[in-house]
Amino acid sequence: MIQIADSSLFIIGKRIEGIIITVPSVVEELIDGRSRTMLDLMNVRVEPPLYSFISEVKTKAGFTKDSEELSKTDIDILAKALEFSRKEESFLISDDYAVQNTALHLGIKVRPVSQKKIRDVIQWEKFCIGCRRRFPQGDDCPVCGTALKKIRKRNNVREI
Repeated sequence: MIQIADSSLFIIGKRIEGIIITVPSVVEELIDGRSRTMLDLMNVRVEPPLYSFISEVKTKAGFTKDSEELSKTDIDILAKALEFSRKEESFLISDDYAVQNTALHLGIKVRPVSQKKIRDVIQWEKFCIGCRRRFPQGDDCPVCGTALKKIRKRNNVREI
């Protein structure tokens, strides 16, 4: 079984067995010697993500509104996990809830490192705290100009 790992696996230092793959941007995030040593000890394969999968991840993250929370590295690791999920049984190893949410929307199996797995697959929307209207996107309310807050979209929560 293939396990696609984000930086949390190496930072926390949890050892896992099996084939472990990560992306170059995760390796760049590992700045301390201990994390790099964990990466070396687990004999991790480092592979770049394919652009077609990056594009698909960005599209889905835009739909769920997780795109505001995802870094370039998060998108890269999701793209690599999506690629392998289409070929064979694989898991994405991540503690990041935005990464987990996007992965589950993409049909990628997820395993956390040290935190609990997210309970619900959700979609976000924007809520105006001034006039209390909901919007699909934006930073400021187009009606009253108040800053928008990100909240769970109504009736779009799915338990996993």
